[in-house]
Amino acid sequence: MGDKKLKLLYLAKYLEEETDQEHPAGMPELLAYLTAHGISAERKSVYDDLRLLESFGMDIETVKGRQFGYYLGERTFQLPEVKLLVDAVQAAPFLTQKKSMELIGKLEQLTSRPMARQLRRQVYVMDRVRTHNERLYYAVDGLHTAINDDRKVTFRYFDWTASGGKSYRREGALYETNPVALCVDRHYYLVAYDPAICDYRHYRVDRMEGLTVTDTPRDPLPEGFDLGRYVRRIFDMYNGRTETVHLRFDGGLINVVMDRFGADAHLRPDGQSGVAVTAEVEVGPTFFGWLFQLGTQAEITGPDTVRQEFRDYCAAVLARYQ
Repeated sequence: MGDKKLKLLYLAKYLEEETDQEHPAGMPELLAYLTAHGISAERKSVYDDLRLLESFGMDIETVKGRQFGYYLGERTFQLPEVKLLVDAVQAAPFLTQKKSMELIGKLEQLTSRPMARQLRRQVYVMDRVRTHNERLYYAVDGLHTAINDDRKVTFRYFDWTASGGKSYRREGALYETNPVALCVDRHYYLVAYDPAICDYRHYRVDRMEGLTVTDTPRDPLPEGFDLGRYVRRIFDMYNGRTETVHLRFDGGLINVVMDRFGADAHLRPDGQSGVAVTAEVEVGPTFFGWLFQLGTQAEITGPDTVRQEFRDYCAAVLARYQ
């Protein structure tokens, strides 16, 4: 009886790991695999087991003709989907190289071994800036737990020094805050509510240390918080004051405008080829820096106070080169 149960499990394992549409397994391969694992079987019993696995829900397909055999068809993730996930893991700068390779190794287990070799050929090490914080993976998990359970978190927060060391803010004292959401904009950021200022603060997760999910309930959050809208008006997670700004862009920048502001911004034609935009932004150096790179193809048309701030910003940059 034990061998019969194991036989079923080994057959399922073999189909998952070794077969796909391009690599079906014939009866000789299935019998040889079972024998290699100390299980004797006859063809008829294997046929019965394949039908049993099919009735259980495994999509076992049959290839007829000269290459007669069996393979696992529909999977939870198809190969194009796994490739997409591998690309996303490779492109994530908030993962260390070690963690990236660990995750890719696990993703390879979602498909057959022959197909996994295609994924391995797809994997390459890009010379990109990556986080050095190996604990980030677990910090993200802890923050998700705190958000779901409505709990406060504590952590120490640091800045990098010119020598590559760490300088802890508040002289290393713990931060305690109310986690609201996690956002990704090249890096993981925690959006946290601060009742003292009745507003939100942002923290880079890879610069947190000693994150702890406490037993203290989270403070009540303002009603009607729209995370999607909130993130769209923030440039690179740096705080500034929120203000409705009017801008004009050359028509050739329409894709850039849509990428930055999304469909919620108010767009209208301006002149023969331009586009006028009204949007809420966080007015500050990061917004000005983004606008500066567009040169003469973009302009703040209002309010005048923001135009003046941008003039002062540009003049300060220019002064460094005089």
